[in-house]
Amino acid sequence: MSYEEISSKFGVKLKYLRLLKNMTQEELAEKLSVDPHYLSDIECGRRNITLKTICKISDALHVGIEQLFIF
Repeated sequence: MSYEEISSKFGVKLKYLRLLKNMTQEELAEKLSVDPHYLSDIECGRRNITLKTICKISDALHVGIEQLFIF
């Protein structure tokens, strides 16, 4: 699987989990201390995020890190 595919699938999964928790991009972005446009870019697969950000996302959504990568 290419980086682009992983990035895209990660973004789709992130959006799915965020919506499952009834959170807006703005609400999640605030929890992550990031700009909502940055979060939008992650969900669209346009950002290369760090492990630190992945951990923050996992904590904010109350899911295990591995759940973010089950495509």
